[in-house]
Amino acid sequence: MTSEKIVLFAFRGEPLCFIHVLLNALDLHDRGLEGKIVIEGDAVKLVPLMSKEGHFLEPLYRQAKEKGLIVAACKACSAKLNVTEAVLEEGLPLVGHIAGHPAMGKFIEQGYRIITF
Repeated sequence: MTSEKIVLFAFRGEPLCFIHVLLNALDLHDRGLEGKIVIEGDAVKLVPLMSKEGHFLEPLYRQAKEKGLIVAACKACSAKLNVTEAVLEEGLPLVGHIAGHPAMGKFIEQGYRIITF
């Protein structure tokens, strides 16, 4: 088993793009690999949608959240796109290392490979 660590930075706010972020993070986890999710850019707008019962992403989102795979939601983008309250209600960490945004460099220093969506 490899000790590779991967962080998936999701920028796009299209649900059909984000489903791949969730599926891949869950697949990495199921394989015993470390895969984390950072919700950035337009993707933060998905938090209040996919957290609602009945949304097609909700079951995958809940699994990823319960397994601790979502490690950050962008503080600046959440504020700009008016979803800060929804992000906080979901208990997701608001992160803003660099001008309010999560820093890729922080993850790289910790040995993560970055994949963007």
